[in-house]
Order: sequence, then C-alpha cells, then structure tokens
Amino acid sequence: MSEEALTYKGTFRDYVILTKPGLVAMVLVTTVTGIYIGHRGMPDAALVFWTLLGTCLAACGSTILNNVYDRDIDSLMVRTRSRPMPRGAIRPSAALVSGVAIILASFFILSYFVNMLSALLAMTASVVYVFVYTHLMKRRTPNATVVGGISGALPPVIGYASVTGHITFEAVILFLIMFIWQPSHFWFLSIKYAEDYRRANIPAMPVARGISATKFKILMFNTALFPVSLLPFFYGIAGKIYLITAVCLGLFYLFLSLRLLFMKEENLFRFFYYSNLYLFTLFSVMMIDAVR
Repeated sequence: MSEEALTYKGTFRDYVILTKPGLVAMVLVTTVTGIYIGHRGMPDAALVFWTLLGTCLAACGSTILNNVYDRDIDSLMVRTRSRPMPRGAIRPSAALVSGVAIILASFFILSYFVNMLSALLAMTASVVYVFVYTHLMKRRTPNATVVGGISGALPPVIGYASVTGHITFEAVILFLIMFIWQPSHFWFLSIKYAEDYRRANIPAMPVARGISATKFKILMFNTALFPVSLLPFFYGIAGKIYLITAVCLGLFYLFLSLRLLFMKEENLFRFFYYSNLYLFTLFSVMMIDAVR
C-alpha cells in the first residue's frame, strides 16, 4: 500500500473515531426501536434505510463538532488526549466543516426521503448536544449531563415520527426511558475519571458535588427509571415478556446502584457495561414482544 493510501486510511480512521461509533451504535438501536413501535413491525426497507442514515449522520456530525469544541480540554484528560483532535491528526477547521456538512446532509435526507418532523427532531438533537450541552453548559454546571440527555433521548422519537408523521404518548414513553437512563450511565464514568475532569476544570457531578452525592443521584435516577421502564407494558406497547424482562433488569440495576452507594471501591466499568446491556436488552425485548 502506498504512503498516500496509508495517509487516507489513517485520516478516515481518525474521522471514524471522532464520530464515537459506540454512541452512534446505541443511537441506531434506539431509532430502530422507535420505528418498530411506531409501525408495529418493520415498514418499507427504503424508509428504514433513509431514517437510519439520516439519524446516523446527525449523530456523527454532532460528535465531530463536540470534538472540535472540546479539543482543548481533551488534551488535558488522560482518557481523551489520544483522540485525533488533541494529537493534531485532524485540523479543527477541516473537522468543523465536515461536522456542519454532515448535519446538513442529515437534515436534507430526512426532510426529503422521510418527513419534515423527523428532520426537525434530528436537528433539535444536534443543536442541544452541540450548542446547549457542549457550548453553553458543560464547562459551567454539573447539570449539563441531564439537559444534554435530551439529545440522546430523541433518536427513538425520530424513528417513531418517521413512520407515523406525528408524536404520541408512545413516543414520549420511549423518550422518558432514554432521558432518565442517560445521566447515571454517564455518571458511572465521571466517577471513574473524576480526576480527569478536575484537571480540565470541568464541573462534572463528582467534581462539583462529590463522589457520594453522585452515587446518590445515580440511585435516584435509576429508582425513577424502574417505574418508567414498565410503562410500555401498562400502555399496551409491549406484552408480559417485556414486563418480566423490565422488572428483572430494573431490580438488578437498583441492586447495583445500592451496592455502589455503600461500597467505597468498585469497578465502575462493570456498572457502565451493565448500563449499556440494560438499555440494549430492554429495547430489543420491547420490539420482540411488541403488541401488534
């Protein structure tokens, strides 16, 4: 392989890293759930394709712009200083243009091939993540994580709107599950990397309020998540298999949260990974056991 080809390959890989593939994968899983619940099954493959592509691009463009804005603090944190922006692998101006172009492409795809409501919801998610969360709140308040959760809670609503053209209480339920789930999911890592955030002068919850207070907030949010996670059954979205799954997943999540509250030393990655498993399993079973 030529040196030029290797350079292009390396640049492409760096841009992929900027998009945070793990985050985008979860976005797509929840978007598919919204599509499935809204249609009570899978609609035309073309509609699914354009919806997922548009939502994926909105998420990718937003994370690229997040990396552009946070490149100074990323260079101060052990967890993030090897990312492409802090190590100078990608020029900020190039990433800025790419991020904006990708978000605009998302809006065009969703508005033209899907519907305007899904396009506006995706644009709202991008604005909240890039402007409200990253620019206005992240460096000022520990509550940025909660407000920023709006952007992460919108993908299933985008999926739902793509097949229905409107938003009902079903979509609101999906939104609430995502919105309440996200803060504790992030706080697990913020406890693990509290010194990183302190070094970068970011008032993450463990830095601004302390580790114990953060653990208590995790318990509070996961306690609130438990009854909300049961709403799909009681509202007639999913059946008894979902109910049993949600109860089991939720009770174990509460057990872990209580354990974290009273234990001084814990492997925070264990909680973070379970949080991912919880959401993936919950939404997957919701589709499998959807009431038609």
